[in-house]
Amino acid sequence: MNDSERLIVLNSTKLGDNSLVLHCLCRRLGRRSFIVTVRKGGSRALFLPFSILDAEVLENRKSELWRLRGISAAHPLNGIRSSFDKNAITLFMSEVLWRAVQDGAEEGLYDWCERSILTLDALEGDFANYHLRWLMELADVLGFSPSFESLASFAGENLQAISDLLSTGFEQFMLYPLSGTKRSAIAESLLRYLSVHLEIPLNIRSLAVLGELYR
Repeated sequence: MNDSERLIVLNSTKLGDNSLVLHCLCRRLGRRSFIVTVRKGGSRALFLPFSILDAEVLENRKSELWRLRGISAAHPLNGIRSSFDKNAITLFMSEVLWRAVQDGAEEGLYDWCERSILTLDALEGDFANYHLRWLMELADVLGFSPSFESLASFAGENLQAISDLLSTGFEQFMLYPLSGTKRSAIAESLLRYLSVHLEIPLNIRSLAVLGELYR
């Protein structure tokens, strides 16, 4: 059975000389991995983290690893792909989802994630805090509803900043003054919060890239 699917790339693994395993979040199927064929000399830009794709799913009853064909970009994401900073943020966010979402998906997770990618793509400035807002929203989508009380034990010396951020709107959140060091510390606090609630260690290596970027 072949069906069309909208999916978001979380990560990819090279398989042989001309194949990739794409680890994806799908609108209909939730978290799932697929094999795709990449022609020799062909570009792999289509499969960068947080690319939003339309594809035909080729089911295989003998394997859990199905194939994709007829792949196309659902959105060009020019605002992200032309910005080193935005690419670094999407690398972080995609790694969080890759590690946090194990099987299936919470209802509404895919649609929220697609909207969050398109929002980042459209932002023209003042987006250095975006991944912090995204982590708080992710916790809410996953059913944890972060509050001052629930985050207090994870906040450390950043309690006041986290309290301020929780109570501010989107535009004010993006403009909230934070040093790179403070921003990384808050991200680490939010990741610890998610780790405890998910009961999964979220050791996000790409956070160090953001730390260097916004030092």
